[in-house]
Amino acid sequence: MSKYVVSSSPHLRDNVSTARIMQDVCIALAPACVAGVLFFGYRSAVILALSVAAAVLSEWFYCKASHQKSTIGDWSAVVTGLLLAMNLPSTVPYWMPVVGSVIAILLVKMIFGGIGQNFANPALAARAILSLSWASLMNTFAKPAFGNLAGVDAVASATPIAASSEYTLGQLLLGNIPGTIGETCKLALLLGAAYLLWRGVISWHIPAAFIGTFAVCYLIGTGFNVQVTLYQVLSGGLILGAFFMATDYSSSPASDKGKIIFGIGCGLLLFIFRFCKKTPAEWCSFAILLMNVVSPLIERVTGRKSFGEVKKNG
Repeated sequence: MSKYVVSSSPHLRDNVSTARIMQDVCIALAPACVAGVLFFGYRSAVILALSVAAAVLSEWFYCKASHQKSTIGDWSAVVTGLLLAMNLPSTVPYWMPVVGSVIAILLVKMIFGGIGQNFANPALAARAILSLSWASLMNTFAKPAFGNLAGVDAVASATPIAASSEYTLGQLLLGNIPGTIGETCKLALLLGAAYLLWRGVISWHIPAAFIGTFAVCYLIGTGFNVQVTLYQVLSGGLILGAFFMATDYSSSPASDKGKIIFGIGCGLLLFIFRFCKKTPAEWCSFAILLMNVVSPLIERVTGRKSFGEVKKNG
């Protein structure tokens, strides 16, 4: 008689590991990182390296100090460092990515239990704290100088959101505009997003609901002005946020219905912030963070019931 082993779920497994998923994210982010270095010079590469190094070291130090097994092998700290650096201007002082990565890892990720336990996206939360603490530094952008690795000196150059008539849609797509290191080249970001979708790391639900809701609202708000709407979609951090930040496993719903609701909420909030506030500030980070807080409620309403769960009376 054969023996059966009864164990807890999950009963269906594959060979995909957290490290493999995070490595795929790094591969997907690589084109935008390269574009950032080409457009804004060697400072971008230094900021990326400092941010990743500070994130990995912060996680290692926390695990060491708390006598836990080191988790830096899962590559999640690398992803956090990359995403934070991509959300910084190339003009920030070198201490800023270090401070931001320490905040992201220690205060937002590890103190809540590490990967899978954080209620908000660590890189976005750190970016928001840096923006509120050093607003002038976070809103000083360099003009792009493609191929000039020496870059340019820090200049108070307005982003496309603040200067809606200075740049063409082609410049917005290719990244020949002022902005943060990783948000300007939309073509590179879309290539990376296509890779993640192909690999099954992310699904279409959140990005489509996010971008679609924002575009429809802006289209209606501008009296169906298609050009202005496209301009807004390709401006700021919407593409980076929709595909790489809002889709964070830990801080977004797991169910397809929940993801769509989450994406719609992000799109509505970003539309309200950009269209109604009439300010040049980039509000994408704050829209996603606010929905991160609501995510557990969305998951509770839309999530599937556990198999065999007994409904409690009262």
